[in-house]
Amino acid sequence: MANYFTLPAVISFTVETDGKLPNGMSLAEVIKTVDENTDVPPLYYMINCAHPTHFHQELLKNKNDPYTRRIKAIRANASCKSHAELDEATSLDRGIPHELGKEYKNLKESFTHINVFGGCCGTDEEHISEIISQIHPASV
Repeated sequence: MANYFTLPAVISFTVETDGKLPNGMSLAEVIKTVDENTDVPPLYYMINCAHPTHFHQELLKNKNDPYTRRIKAIRANASCKSHAELDEATSLDRGIPHELGKEYKNLKESFTHINVFGGCCGTDEEHISEIISQIHPASV
C-alpha cells in the first residue's frame, strides 16, 4: 500500500518575465508532468509571485491547450520588474495599483474559469481594491 495522503492540494508556480519557470520549463510542461506523474493530481494550479505581463501572453498563446483550464488562481506581484531586479532593489516597488487591476481584468476576460485572485510581493489593500473593482465592479 502506498504511503501518501489523499488530501486536496493546490500547487502554485512562479514564472520569470518570459512566462517560463526559473528552470526554463513552460507552465504547460510542468502542469502536464505533475498531472501525469501523481496518483492524485492537484485540484488546480496557481501562478504566483510574477506580474501578469510576465505570463498572460504565454497563456493566451496556449489558450486552447487543456492545461490552461487547470490554472484557476493568480497571486501576482505588484511590480512588473524581474525577480533579479526585485532581489537587488533597495526599496519596495509597489507598481501601479490601477494598472495591476486592469491586468487582472484582462486575465479574467481571457480565462473566465480563473476564480481565485490575490496579491503577492508589493501588493496591499489598494491593489486588492483595484483588482476587485476591475474584475467584479458591482461588488465595490
